[in-house]
Amino acid sequence: MTPNDVGQLGGWHKATASHSNGGCVEIGDAPGIVGIRDTKNRGGGTLVVDRPAFDSFLTSIKTDQLR
Repeated sequence: MTPNDVGQLGGWHKATASHSNGGCVEIGDAPGIVGIRDTKNRGGGTLVVDRPAFDSFLTSIKTDQLR
């Protein structure tokens, strides 16, 4: 992945269960990749991972495999 990948990300959104205190992360999508950034500091950097890695991460959360 390159810095150009971040520019392709769009549709930024956060979880509907997020609180309004601003302590959230949001995700953006582009073909084959997902970006993750802090809503308090959107310009502070974006973690970009490929879609399969992100899907695996979500599955691990949903099935309580992260400890």
